[in-house]
Amino acid sequence: MTATMEAIQTNPLLRAGFTVVLALVVGVFLRVLVVPLLRRAAGRTATDLDDAIIGKLNPGLFQTVFLLGVAFAVRGLVVHEGADRAVWATALTLVAFIWGRFLLDVGVIVTRHVSRQADRFTWIQARTLPLVQFVYKVLVIAVMVYLVMEIWNLDLTTWLASAGVAGIAIGFAAKDTLANFISGVFILVDAPYKVGDYINIDGTTRGEVTDIGMRSTRILTRDNIEVTLPNAVIGNAKIVNESSGPSVKMRVRVQVGVAYGSDVEQVREILADCARDVPHVAASPAPTVRFVAMGESALQFQVRVYVQEPRYRGRVVDALNTRIYRALNEAGIEIPFPQRVVHLPDRKRQAATE
Repeated sequence: MTATMEAIQTNPLLRAGFTVVLALVVGVFLRVLVVPLLRRAAGRTATDLDDAIIGKLNPGLFQTVFLLGVAFAVRGLVVHEGADRAVWATALTLVAFIWGRFLLDVGVIVTRHVSRQADRFTWIQARTLPLVQFVYKVLVIAVMVYLVMEIWNLDLTTWLASAGVAGIAIGFAAKDTLANFISGVFILVDAPYKVGDYINIDGTTRGEVTDIGMRSTRILTRDNIEVTLPNAVIGNAKIVNESSGPSVKMRVRVQVGVAYGSDVEQVREILADCARDVPHVAASPAPTVRFVAMGESALQFQVRVYVQEPRYRGRVVDALNTRIYRALNEAGIEIPFPQRVVHLPDRKRQAATE
């Protein structure tokens, strides 16, 4: 045994081989014994979060130990000082990438787990999950780049100055993209709408939100046309969310004009009957009829109903208008319309007077 150890110490190749084998044994020990013990301990908890993290930890431990063992073995065979530093720096760089990847994977797992518990964690929810994950990934990658530069003894001052100049140039060149990105961040955080909501942008674009991205928002209109709006435009626009509020119900008003001299109570009863049992109209709150104004040529009534969902607004308005028109005609109640009387001058009388 003593002779074997002396041979290993005096022979670089044997020493390198022994180091690699020792690293391999330690790595297998961690994978076969230590990691299963951690999994058993994690199995006693109520959550599966720790199980997922340990699952990502297993390959990282083995790769790190084996890689460092190979690095030590190679350094024992290299006599040049520069080559020795390069071997060690390469090994540390690979280790940094291994654990950087581990942190990225664990961050995705943890943020997803936290976003499912919106009642406990208000700062991260399903709508802000992409933003939180993006910021986390940027921070992890930045730390990895910093560590790699430190490992290779690179001058950070020069790189930071170059990055600052490049950042200013990119900022000017991509100001519209940055504006859309920043607006997308505020949309995700402030949440004026979410996927599935019916929104109206500045009274020009109305439809269902199908996707909220970091650059743009996609809306499917009632004409089955998908409209993509930059987030910067939406950030400066008036947004009417028809699906927001205590419920998804929305009130619809239908204007009705009848001739002067009509029986107000009769008209009210007819309009109330027309509003009953209309498809997609909510039973509560109940439909109402209001006598709202005495116009220039008609008595103005308003039928108010609550639609079960914003998508049914057009169908409900169509059904109400059809029923009201038929009911008023059957009751003999006139629906007035603007009329104009045109007086033409009498040319002969005008000529006689002249």
